[in-house]
Formats: sequence, C-alpha cells, structure tokens
Amino acid sequence: MMVVLLGATTLVLVAVAPWVLSAAAGGKNLKSPQKVEVDIIDDNFILRWNRSDESVGNVTFSFDYQKTGMDNWIKLSGCQNITSTKCNFSSLKLNVYEEIKLRIRAEKENTSSWYEVDSFTPFRKAQIGPPEVHLEAEDKAIVIHISPGTKDSVMWALDGLSFTYSLVIWKNSSGVEERIENIYSRHKIYKLSPETTYCLKVKAALLTSWKIGVYSPVHCIKTTVENELPPPENIEVSVQNQNYVLKWDYTYANMTFQVQWLHAFLKRNPGNHLYKWKQIPDCENVKTTQCVFPQNVFQKGIYLLRVQASDGNNTSFWSEEIKFDTEIQAFLLPPVFNIRSLSDSFHIYIGAPKQSGNTPVIQDYPLIYEIIFWENTSNAE
Repeated sequence: MMVVLLGATTLVLVAVAPWVLSAAAGGKNLKSPQKVEVDIIDDNFILRWNRSDESVGNVTFSFDYQKTGMDNWIKLSGCQNITSTKCNFSSLKLNVYEEIKLRIRAEKENTSSWYEVDSFTPFRKAQIGPPEVHLEAEDKAIVIHISPGTKDSVMWALDGLSFTYSLVIWKNSSGVEERIENIYSRHKIYKLSPETTYCLKVKAALLTSWKIGVYSPVHCIKTTVENELPPPENIEVSVQNQNYVLKWDYTYANMTFQVQWLHAFLKRNPGNHLYKWKQIPDCENVKTTQCVFPQNVFQKGIYLLRVQASDGNNTSFWSEEIKFDTEIQAFLLPPVFNIRSLSDSFHIYIGAPKQSGNTPVIQDYPLIYEIIFWENTSNAE
C-alpha cells in the first residue's frame, strides 16, 4: 500500500489480488446464454435456451425485445428474472405480421453480454396447434365437429374460414388406418358398422400459407345399435324440361320422405349448421322415391341435398349428402345444327342453343354434343 499526502487530500492506492475481484463478481464472469429457440403454437409464445455454464448457480435470465423501426429495447413481459431456461410471453400484445428482435442476458451480481436472437415475424414462425374435436355417433356414421384449438385466436384471426382438416380413423379392434383429406369443420363419415368402436385423430391446415398442424389427441366413440329404418341411398338429380327430378333408392315400401338443402359454402364456416338446412318445396311428405321441383327454386350456386325416410312411427337417419351444382345440372336448350349430305357421309354443323328472340345462349363452360342417327326405314339408332 502507498499513501501520498497532497495538502488536505489523501490518495490511497490499494493493490488487490485478482482472486479477490473474481470472488466479488460471483466467482466467474457470466457468459451469455446460447441456442435460443422461439416456439409459437397458435397464440402461445414460448422461449427456450441453454445455459452457458451449468456450474454457476443462482443465475437468472432476462429478455428485451425491439419492434421494426424502434431504436430502443423494451423489457419483455413474462421473461424477466427467470430462474429456469424457459419463459412464456403470450401476454404481450404484438402485431403478428410485424418483425421483432429479441435479446437475452444472464444475471447474478454482474451481468453477461447480450445474446441477440435472429429477427422473426410471429405469423411466419407460428405452427397450428391440435384442433378441438367433438364426436356424435349414429348407427353407421360418425359426425365430427372440429374447431381450432384457440378460441378468438389473434394469430389466425384473418384465416378462420381458410382452415381445412384431415383425419385418420380406424376400428379400435383392428388398427387399420384410413386417411380422409380436405374436410371442413363439420364432417360425417358414412358406411361404418353398428355397435363398433372407432378411434380418430384430426389435424388442421392452412394451405394458403403452407402450414400443416399437429394431430389432436385420439378420440374414440362407439356407433349405436342399428336403426330400424335405413337411410335412403343412391340419390341422383336429373333435368327434365324446366324441372329438377330427384330420385333415390329405398329398401321398404309405403314410406314417406322429405328432402332438405343447404348452401355448400356454409360447410366452410365453423359451428353447427343443423338449423340452416331448408325444406325443398314439393319434396316434403312425398310417398314415392322421387320428387320434382322447378329449376327456379335454386339460384346459381352449389348446394348439398339430403333425404330422410319415415313410416309414421320411426324415422331414419339422414342420407349421405350429395353435392348439387346448378350450372352442371342446368337445363340446356337444344342446339342449332345444319346438315349437308355427301355420297358416303354427312357433314353436321352445330351452333350454340338459342333463346327466344333467336339470340345465342352464352355458356360459362364448354359444351359437348351427342348425335343420334338412324336409317329412315329402320329404328336401329
């Protein structure tokens, strides 16, 4: 030690051994944490990292974040003075489409240098979590209700109607899997066996963003005892004159039938569509396995149709739903054609159908034609 007296001032210079400084700083200079991982599933934001030195105890960790265009760093809520190597910052209100940066440091009596994480955009990094699944059993079918795992999600707020789902189903007794792709939030699986336990799992996808989610937990349900009345089968729609003709097959005679329709686009919307099905006029309480209704019942579009049978005391489950596209099933007026005969052939010129007023019908899709001909002295076509 050396003491120098300079007037009324005393300057004391003290030499201290290096091990004393080391002890005062907690024994070691702290190293920055490493290998920070950002996991985002739905609206859950999780950070994980590795300690640089496991031998140093009582160390805590803190994060800062910085938004695009900001110069200053802000303390990250939920990730301050953490004693473990994981924290949750889901409570932070972020624009999920805006890029952010993170940094972390270790803290004890002193602090480590900051370790910066590569900037990222939450939406691009986010994964789709397992959806919620609710099942209802019929005798030969299972109705599946699916909804995204996070209700009122911020991450998927603009994509709620864009989700599609796929599922894997198997008999609990066999384990042989069947995959069903591109279904919507309410789906019905037909042609199952009565009184049989089936298991399934579902995952969601946002194909527009190239995102595939993870499977839900496995759900199992047992189909019911076989219903006394089977549902109608083999439903078909055809066109006769200005009417639609709907036909189906049924096992028993002396039955009453009703037919309902639904806008096909509603299948994309989450929720229960049970009360959105509507009765088709002239197809309620019909006694035959067909009904006829005018084309003007439906505007241009795509619909779903279903049929149910009743004998007065018992009612069947609804049939399989069929898709009905008014443009495909539209009534086509007869084409205009001219014919010219040669020595060994006919040349036929076909024009677009014409409406009243001799104006051509404008078609939204190409037409193909069928030609039937026969000798006038014969009925062989």
